[in-house]
Amino acid sequence: MKVETVSSTGQLLGTVLAVQANFYRVQLDEEDKGTRRQGGQGDKNENASPSPHPPILLCTRRTRLKKIGQQVMVGDRVVVEEPDWSGGRGAISDVLPRDSQLDRPAIANVDQILLVFAVADPPLEPYQLSRFLLKAESTDVDVLLCLNKSDLVSPEIQQEISDRLLDWGYQALFISVENSINIDKLAHYLSKKITVIAGPSGVGKSSLINALIPTVNLRVGEVSGKLARGRHTTRHTELFELPEGGLLADTPGFNQPDLDCSPEELIYYFPEARKLLAEASCRFSDCLHRDEPDCVVRGDWERYEHYLEFLDEAIARQTQLNQQADPESTLKVKTKGKGKQHYEPKLESKKYRRVSRKTQLQELEQLYQESEE
Repeated sequence: MKVETVSSTGQLLGTVLAVQANFYRVQLDEEDKGTRRQGGQGDKNENASPSPHPPILLCTRRTRLKKIGQQVMVGDRVVVEEPDWSGGRGAISDVLPRDSQLDRPAIANVDQILLVFAVADPPLEPYQLSRFLLKAESTDVDVLLCLNKSDLVSPEIQQEISDRLLDWGYQALFISVENSINIDKLAHYLSKKITVIAGPSGVGKSSLINALIPTVNLRVGEVSGKLARGRHTTRHTELFELPEGGLLADTPGFNQPDLDCSPEELIYYFPEARKLLAEASCRFSDCLHRDEPDCVVRGDWERYEHYLEFLDEAIARQTQLNQQADPESTLKVKTKGKGKQHYEPKLESKKYRRVSRKTQLQELEQLYQESEE
């Protein structure tokens, strides 16, 4: 996290905690809490006692920022002008450069992603876990994998899961929110960082946030018995202050994150494949590691089948983007039952298009006029 507190011009600095409509909840830096002004006139309030937490102002965005297209995101470090301490209002006049940026969820200056899954209730699904890990790897942000409800499985099962994930390239932290297992250890990993928490519904994300930050008291959903999945309880992205310092971002729940990488990039989001590529090289520089000769990646590693499925999805997405960018493309998208898409050759429009009756009459009239001449 950045540590700037006051800009060179004396303006206040803070962090955007939440965005709601056209308003921004900004938490001012700790060092500024003793400089609250009355009525925004610039005079220090000598009698004001420091609050235990940095002040939070509801801010608007300056018109200048809107005109230049400067978006204000959750997690942004911003400059606040003309604070109205009595009304709890202010105005964002500038946005500092970002260290990192995520698009989904839209949040800036993230240090790490806390990926939360459950070992049971709902059961751990390797394919779904791979998909979340892949999305997290594509952000270029550190990934911290946390497995909740560890009290529901035996130590032997935990060891099997741990060994399996080590082969994937991840050191998982087993916790139990219900029994307060390893919660303090997890809090240490989150200290003084901006962390985004993500994962499927029903794994205990909201309960975990309540355990880490008792003052938040988020609504907790139950797991559906029929589908063995949880119900979404989070509606918007918001940053919460951790007791030991740092901020934790709760994000809207989703079951299947989108894969928006290119087919060529995909392989580098698998740590076990990166290890293979670091030791040797494929014969072809554009190898997709599917059926090319002398490929060093194709082989007997557990998630290779996951890679092939994700590769098909990435190729289909790239083909669709190319088709949209080039209207004269020779392929078109066709949708069949249950929303499944496939690609088929596009007919030449001028060659196979039926001539309209109006055009036929015009051509006949032109031929008649030419014959009269």
